[in-house]
Amino acid sequence: MFGLGQAQYYVTLALTIAALALEVFAFVHALKTRPDAFVAAGKRTKNFWLAVTGVAMLLGFISMGGLGLLAIIGVVAAGVYLADVRPAVETVQGRGTGSHQGPYGPW
Repeated sequence: MFGLGQAQYYVTLALTIAALALEVFAFVHALKTRPDAFVAAGKRTKNFWLAVTGVAMLLGFISMGGLGLLAIIGVVAAGVYLADVRPAVETVQGRGTGSHQGPYGPW
């Protein structure tokens, strides 16, 4: 019989897999980005962000099947990279818009 505990387990497992995918995406993006783009964007070095996203990916892998403190730290680190660093280096490399235009004007 399918119980509530089993449903919670599957939801938690799906969330940790999604978090790990996010961390892997952040690491691969940092790996593929030119080193000078980080400095030109005013962010830390490529090696720093590779270390941060690599540790985040490792923490996400270690915490598979549970949403503990390590998983949260990994998701936050990858989220900071994806929300702050990635748009800046994309703009420097000419792939981002950099216009800060929303659907109703600048934001």
